[in-house]
Amino acid sequence: MAGLSSMPSSRADVRRGARFDVWLALSTVLLIVIGLMSLYSEGISRDGGADFRKQIVFTAIGLGPFLLFAVIHPNIWRKGAAILYGVNIASLTAVLIFGSKKKGADRWIEFGSIQVQPSEMAKLLTILTLAAFFAANQETIRKPSTFVMSFVHILPPLALILMQPHLGAAMVIVVSWFAVALVAGCRMRHIAIAFCAFALLAGSVLTIPAVASKVLMGYQDKRVIGLTSATGRDARNLNWQTDRAEIAFGMGGVLGSGFLKGEQKAGHFIPEQHNDFVFTIVGEEGGLIGCTMVLAAFGFFFYRVWLVMFLATEPFYKMTAGGILAALFFHTFVNIAMVLHLVPVVGLWLPFLSYGGTAMWLCMACVGLLINLRRRERPLLF
Repeated sequence: MAGLSSMPSSRADVRRGARFDVWLALSTVLLIVIGLMSLYSEGISRDGGADFRKQIVFTAIGLGPFLLFAVIHPNIWRKGAAILYGVNIASLTAVLIFGSKKKGADRWIEFGSIQVQPSEMAKLLTILTLAAFFAANQETIRKPSTFVMSFVHILPPLALILMQPHLGAAMVIVVSWFAVALVAGCRMRHIAIAFCAFALLAGSVLTIPAVASKVLMGYQDKRVIGLTSATGRDARNLNWQTDRAEIAFGMGGVLGSGFLKGEQKAGHFIPEQHNDFVFTIVGEEGGLIGCTMVLAAFGFFFYRVWLVMFLATEPFYKMTAGGILAALFFHTFVNIAMVLHLVPVVGLWLPFLSYGGTAMWLCMACVGLLINLRRRERPLLF
């Protein structure tokens, strides 16, 4: 289609059409600040603030991928989709060969003191290459063969991620696939059939122990069982994290215990509180009001991301923004639901708040790309 290859004819066209999304940038900064405050509060009593200082460094390094995706024309990624796909597969394969094992999984590649998790960047790379695939097949977008081939497209990275294993990242890849396919214009019938198939598989895993034991790893199987089990609440068992999270939210009440004053946090009762369970710090020290304000900040952030997708006229831009929206929203929804003991505990961090370099770099790369997509769109003339 002509729209896919159209680009501004001059730099003047770009300037006239430029729309730097200040509100998206500011909402991102706000969430990063909330995350740093939470990590400072948690770390000052645990490691003297070492993780907090590392997170500041990670955020500073994150300006690199932010600027990279904010400056390079998005069509470069579309035209180089084959290279991106190769890089994605190669990095995920390298994890299985050279990766370091931690907590029963091979997810990290170490470069000296720096650890990189390719499965995180695979989320963005898969969205870009999948959007490029659909953009190149616009004329057959509603055919079942195109929809099936789109799943074949994500199957290699999906399989490599499951081999690590990293179930949470695999779930994000599948959710992104549904989102990009929906925005691309695939038939709702095809999407509904695929969704029902995945829902049936997930339901079987959650409700049939024999299926769960064959599909999930040992610790994942126990997490599913722990979700529906109310036994052993006074022991360090499968529900220890979520039980303590409930206590933290309860102690926070409406107004919270105050910044740096969380007792559950100070007692280090919640494992991985600086990472997957960072929202419990907000719940205990900020209370209901603090949680509501943080959720409002996320809501405004996702509204700005949705606006980028909604206003995009280039199909590749629209699909890319839709995939990013789905991936980050899924991360946020599942993480908070996990902390509230509504879904099994999975390895999904909270965007911008959880500790981790690769996660922060992915989020900042996504924001840079979204700002770029919005800036490149030319105004409609009537």
